[in-house]
Amino acid sequence: MRTALTLAALASLLSTALVPPVAIAQSRYGEEPLAGTMEPAALADRVSASGDEEAGARSDPRVADQNGDDFYCRERKLGTWFYCEKPKPRASDPKAGQPAGSAAEQLAAIGKELDEKKARAILDPTPENVASYISFQREQLDRASSFADMWRRSIWQNPTLDYTLQRPVNQLGKRTWLDTRTADKNRVMASISKRYGVFYFFSSACAACEVFAPIMKSVSDRFGLTVMAVSLDGGPSRAFPNFTVDTGQYRAMGMQGQQVPALVLFDTVTKRPMPIGYGVMAADEVMDRIFTLTSVAPGSDF
Repeated sequence: MRTALTLAALASLLSTALVPPVAIAQSRYGEEPLAGTMEPAALADRVSASGDEEAGARSDPRVADQNGDDFYCRERKLGTWFYCEKPKPRASDPKAGQPAGSAAEQLAAIGKELDEKKARAILDPTPENVASYISFQREQLDRASSFADMWRRSIWQNPTLDYTLQRPVNQLGKRTWLDTRTADKNRVMASISKRYGVFYFFSSACAACEVFAPIMKSVSDRFGLTVMAVSLDGGPSRAFPNFTVDTGQYRAMGMQGQQVPALVLFDTVTKRPMPIGYGVMAADEVMDRIFTLTSVAPGSDF
């Protein structure tokens, strides 16, 4: 009898010892059985699923970018604030990648901004607005100064761009150019009478004609230039006693109105009239206009 009781007590103790304490706690508190108490098949499924999750985590680009060890970052997934996941770059301004526009558009934008700052400084002349306008204006003045400086440097180094080689502006160069121009003018005027003649239109009641007639007579005598005096009102001229009365010559020469005195240069080769001008002119001006019309290509003096 004693032996039977002893065996029963040993069996009870052995059955209790074979149940893990964790399993007892789980059964007591209703928790899910842990891996240690699972059936072999369920345990294999759990291990397989855990491997799939780990493989998926490794394939996730966010996880791939994480730093640190597997337990601290990958398993716990602490993210950016624990320095596991690299911060994502901020979305750039949509206008940042766009081209700035053409140079003309940029220049127009600068002018618009300058006008806006000026208007704001005038309408609301606070120290900040006035200083902002002055500062921005100074920037544009500096830019203009740089442009002007580079302009003259480029002209100095490229003779094809330097107009002053054709028409000097310094005192010595201008004097040399004028002396050369006067010599060319005298040469052309000396031979002008071989091809050209002048129609001089006047009126006996015109005071300006009385002043200009002797001037035109002196040019005619100096260069042997033939001058045909035409009276619009039929009256005489003391400087040109051998005048003729207008019978349509004025309009035929392409003149407008009845303005006198008037000069027209006539090309005997091409039969083409070239009006010289109206009103009182000095002798040098008459010579210069004749020289320009007959010997200077349009635009070459400018």
